[in-house]
Amino acid sequence: MDKNSTAGEQQPPSENETEEEKKKETIETAESPPRNLDKISNDIDQFLVANENVDGVSIEIPGYVEKFLDLVTDNLAKCGTESKVKWEEILEKDSWLLESVNRITKLKKILTHHDHENEKRDSISNRIGVIQQKAMSFLEEDFRLLIEDSRIPTNLNPQKEGESSDQVESDKNFPGYTDEVIACMSKIAGEMLNGGYESEICQVYIVVRRTAFEEIQQQLGLERISIDDMVQKVQWEILARDMIPAWTNTFRQCTGVYFPGEKKLAEAVFSSHLNVAEGLFSSLSRGVVIPLLNFAEGAAMTKRAGEKLFKLLDMYETLRDIIPKLDGLFPEESSEELKTEIDLAKARLGETIISIFCDLENQIKSEPAKNPVPGGAVHPLTRYIMNYLNIAGDYKETLEQVFKEHSKIQHSENIIKEASSPFAAQVMRVMELLDDSLDGKAKLYRDVSLSNFFMMNNGRYILQKIKGSTELSQLMGETWCRRKSSELRNYHKTYQRETWNKVLTCLSHEGLNVNGKVQKPVLKERFKSFNSMFDEIHKTQSSWVVKDEQLQSELRVSISAVVIPAYRAFVGRFSQNLSAGRQTEKYIKYQPEDIETYIDELFDGKPHQSIGKRKT
Repeated sequence: MDKNSTAGEQQPPSENETEEEKKKETIETAESPPRNLDKISNDIDQFLVANENVDGVSIEIPGYVEKFLDLVTDNLAKCGTESKVKWEEILEKDSWLLESVNRITKLKKILTHHDHENEKRDSISNRIGVIQQKAMSFLEEDFRLLIEDSRIPTNLNPQKEGESSDQVESDKNFPGYTDEVIACMSKIAGEMLNGGYESEICQVYIVVRRTAFEEIQQQLGLERISIDDMVQKVQWEILARDMIPAWTNTFRQCTGVYFPGEKKLAEAVFSSHLNVAEGLFSSLSRGVVIPLLNFAEGAAMTKRAGEKLFKLLDMYETLRDIIPKLDGLFPEESSEELKTEIDLAKARLGETIISIFCDLENQIKSEPAKNPVPGGAVHPLTRYIMNYLNIAGDYKETLEQVFKEHSKIQHSENIIKEASSPFAAQVMRVMELLDDSLDGKAKLYRDVSLSNFFMMNNGRYILQKIKGSTELSQLMGETWCRRKSSELRNYHKTYQRETWNKVLTCLSHEGLNVNGKVQKPVLKERFKSFNSMFDEIHKTQSSWVVKDEQLQSELRVSISAVVIPAYRAFVGRFSQNLSAGRQTEKYIKYQPEDIETYIDELFDGKPHQSIGKRKT
């Protein structure tokens, strides 16, 4: 029978089992210091208390100090044999390492401050330095594991187009550490700082937290980009659609959520050294803010174009709104430095915004007056300028602030006297130039009535846009609106006089009666002239364009009010003077109801068939 099969014989442990048991014993030994370490630690504590306030005198170094150093050295050696632990295990460890580091740091200070320069003192002092460095490397690694691995990961969705910053989610778990982890990191940080290892602990903290902010920015859709690339390579459409909304959201989220959370974390981790916490937070936040400000400067340096105005205004508002939040986050000196940086970026944006808005003047002046708009319709330039101003009205408060703080433009005394602000003065200047431009374009029409119709049509569009916007109404003021309304009435009167007064002369009674008798040849000629003129007007003005339904209706009603009663009265009084039958049909081609129908076909931009052809 095989020896290994003998009944009751114990099987030897396998190689894997032996390794596991050894590993377990090593970890248990490292986590639980030997019992005599506890006693010697108490002796060390008494020694430290006894010599805490004694300075400049020689003291005797008891033997248990070296024994204490021996035990700590052994324990650190056992720690070095451990495989890499998980951050959860750090929380479960006994506090012997932190307590030992605390005692070593105090021993080092006592030996440094007392006058006992001798070989033994130097030997012990050097040994303490070596042990402290090794212990600190363990603490540094534990701190790194805690701050890197225990954080709850950030999981955000980038801002979508048309979505405001208020609608975008923020990381509610930020900075993502439990109270237990923060307390443990605070203890480690405190011991490392007390031991003179400030640069090491701060380096770990700043690197990890900077990475966390980079992760947040990436998840919010913000890409790192240089000013040169923004100016020379990236298309504005990409900036406007993706990058600027992401920038705006990131900046607002950082100042509203992430910076306050980071400040709270730094103060908790470095609670025993708040000046260190303050420096770390300032350095970290500045490292986030400066690239964001560079982005703003890059956007301001891109080629000027009208469509860029409103995205740049969004950026200006973001910078303006975050400045008040800095006071509660940073100490006064740091706050003032950041404010200065932000103000510089804001000023650059403001100057660009003014330049773009004022370029409306050049667009109006450069618009060629060569070909009249068919049918006296609203000119494309009028639509562009008014729609642009209408959108700008949504930014009225911001634009007023921008012009007040950054504008150096001089305006005429008349505009300054009427305008309520520098921005209002600039809008009035634009409206003045637009009126002058339209006046020049109206002269391209040979028909005086069409020229006045064009001015009335465009003027009405302008006035409706102004009145339809509370912000533009406030900018232009009641005086301007009343003056514009008066101009429109004059254009209307001139149009009606040039077009319909000539028609009404055909319906005049003057010259028809001689010695009490109606002159039939004259009467027939009057009816023929009316028919011819009305047919021509209908044919021509049915192709004229009025898109404003209210103005179109008002024009038709005003024409009907003048023409139909006069025509009805003329026909009623003189129709019996024509022979019944063919002669009446020849000269009286329209009944009053027909006139009303044909007037209702005017100004719809559709050339109608000649009335005469329709009736044959």
